[in-house]
Amino acid sequence: MTDSFTVNRANWDDRAPVHARSEYYAFDRFRADPQYLSDVVRFDLPRLGSVAGLRGVHLQCHIGTDTLSLSRLGARMSGLDLSPVSLDLARTLADRTGAEIDYHEANVYDAVEVFGEGGFDLVYTGVGALCWLPRIGEWASVVARLLRPGGRLFLREDHPMLSSLDDESTPAWPKYDYFEHTEPLVFSDDTTYVATDEPLHSTTTHNWNRGLGEIVTALLEQGMTLTGLTEHDTVPWNALPHEMEPVEGGEWRLRDNPRRLAASYTLQAVRAS
Repeated sequence: MTDSFTVNRANWDDRAPVHARSEYYAFDRFRADPQYLSDVVRFDLPRLGSVAGLRGVHLQCHIGTDTLSLSRLGARMSGLDLSPVSLDLARTLADRTGAEIDYHEANVYDAVEVFGEGGFDLVYTGVGALCWLPRIGEWASVVARLLRPGGRLFLREDHPMLSSLDDESTPAWPKYDYFEHTEPLVFSDDTTYVATDEPLHSTTTHNWNRGLGEIVTALLEQGMTLTGLTEHDTVPWNALPHEMEPVEGGEWRLRDNPRRLAASYTLQAVRAS
């Protein structure tokens, strides 16, 4: 594990309990309502289609709310994350809601060592995952190797266009690299993206961005076939606090002319048979 992964794991270990107590992740609603789904999964239901009976793995699953949502839709789910604190909370949520989900602690680059090759019908990755990975090509290789022939990747992510913007300026302007870079962007922040008064103590993070074309190309180079790519003008958190407003479904978009910014995207790809 590189220093960057060690730094980021400490940050996510610190965030996880704060997130589990927040309204954003809605642990209470998951426990109270067996039909409840996360906003992120619900947003993509028209594109996701039926997952009933599929063997699925959620990479970088955090505290497991999206993983549990896919399980409730009928998929047989596993989850993988590098944060042991996140996984403890994910296991607790699964236990308290009667879901059979197996969770594994590992760097996403080591997922094939954990699960073996070709065992999954579905690889799922949710919002805010890829920015923690320095090499998109290696990630794409892991995805392709996890999938059986004909299996599919389903990815919802914040858009690299959004990730290049300075969220502290008004109006937001491009400050960070759009294309993939070697050295991480290093940030120090004692806040997180959920509403809370609890400051973080492990405040440093290492992030990377890459262009949408680089992500697609990385998958194509692994023999994946692109089957869907939808860009959205919303994202499921207040990514630009001075310029966004909440809309239905837990999403946020620009107040002024939201169509000028691609804020997130949903990508689907299939491994060749």
